[in-house]
Amino acid sequence: MSEFYPGISKIAYEGPQSKNALAFKYYQANELVAGKAMKDHLKFAMSYWHTMVSGGADMFGPGTVDKKYGSDDPMESAKNKALASFELMDKLSIDYYCFHDRDIAPEAETLAESNARLDIISDLLLDLQKKTGKKLLWGTANCFSNPRYAGGAGTSPEVDVFTFAAAQIKKALEITVKLGGRGYVFWGGREGYETLLNTKMGFELDNLARLMRLAVDYGRSIGFTGDFYVEPKPKEPTKHQYDFDSATVIGFLRHYGLDKDFKLNIEANHATLAGHTFHHEIRLARDTGFFGSIDANQGDMLLGWDTDQFPTNVYDATLCMVEVLKAGGFTNGGLNFDAKARRASNSLEDIFYSYIAGMDAFALGLKLAQKLIDDGRLDEFVNERYSSWNNELGQKILKNQVTMADLEKIALAKGDVKVGSGRQENLEAILNTVMFG
Repeated sequence: MSEFYPGISKIAYEGPQSKNALAFKYYQANELVAGKAMKDHLKFAMSYWHTMVSGGADMFGPGTVDKKYGSDDPMESAKNKALASFELMDKLSIDYYCFHDRDIAPEAETLAESNARLDIISDLLLDLQKKTGKKLLWGTANCFSNPRYAGGAGTSPEVDVFTFAAAQIKKALEITVKLGGRGYVFWGGREGYETLLNTKMGFELDNLARLMRLAVDYGRSIGFTGDFYVEPKPKEPTKHQYDFDSATVIGFLRHYGLDKDFKLNIEANHATLAGHTFHHEIRLARDTGFFGSIDANQGDMLLGWDTDQFPTNVYDATLCMVEVLKAGGFTNGGLNFDAKARRASNSLEDIFYSYIAGMDAFALGLKLAQKLIDDGRLDEFVNERYSSWNNELGQKILKNQVTMADLEKIALAKGDVKVGSGRQENLEAILNTVMFG
């Protein structure tokens, strides 16, 4: 069988001094960081949709890369695509992958035909997993591309669309379980609205929760023991999306009693589109018990849409990995590269350059994150800044042992109070010193 990426050997680690573009500079899969192999800390995953499907098309022009994999027949192309994906993962030493149902098998004229195609390709993927040891990180259903979903899937005004989406998700869950996936993601690509003039917002939110509950119940009934995820995203394609950011999603999950089954899949580009930092969104998920998985990418801060660029910002990667380490690491989740090479990066080599850049950025970020934790100065300052809460009054407040009248009496007796310095600039200097010193 001929290679799909000829001329590209298995990518090796050569160290930061290497000038070889097809070599890792920082990612060494078995290097130990805090007693754990780098590959197990990071759990890198390939995104099927961007890497194997996206040909570089955008709203202004067609694709620039051929992703037919040697055949114009859609099913033959899908089979070759599966073979190519495992070749690529092997050459990059990536252990996991993620997919939407329509990424791995093309949609047919009927749902029954589409399901039959999924059975064929998932059989092939399962065989390839057994031969290579690669694993499915998570699966999901593409309930946003087909025109039937123009008004949403779970939030559609049409009951027939809701029904179709439920059937599609049922099959995607079955495929995820079949392939041993430890996660299932809800990304509400069109779960929102353009104008309230034609929208029953409360009704739509109720139905979205209803669909998610049906999915949980069915998934558990067929043996899915992993995590269900919601991936927050503020806009694009829908102007007002119901899964705007982590805080919005957490409130939704708690309101509808879905918080026991769902965690968050945080994407860096979505965080910045919501007006937050990547660090903020992960911290919020961690502090509230909703941290699950990560879509590793970055956006262009000069553009107002989801550019899904490969992550190369070492500050972001470092602060992300600080949160992952403090969360105790991933359980069912991992770092999925929800990213694509730029449209002008149109060679097969560019796919490898992109992954190497992203994997190296997070490998370096992991090592620097552990350095920050070991250094301890940032944590020490934060603990000192909040230390007054350890005194007698602070403890009484935290234990709900005071009334408003009690606090007023104390405040009147104390008079004015002073606030200590937040020392932001000094802490940012410490960050730089640890990272680059």
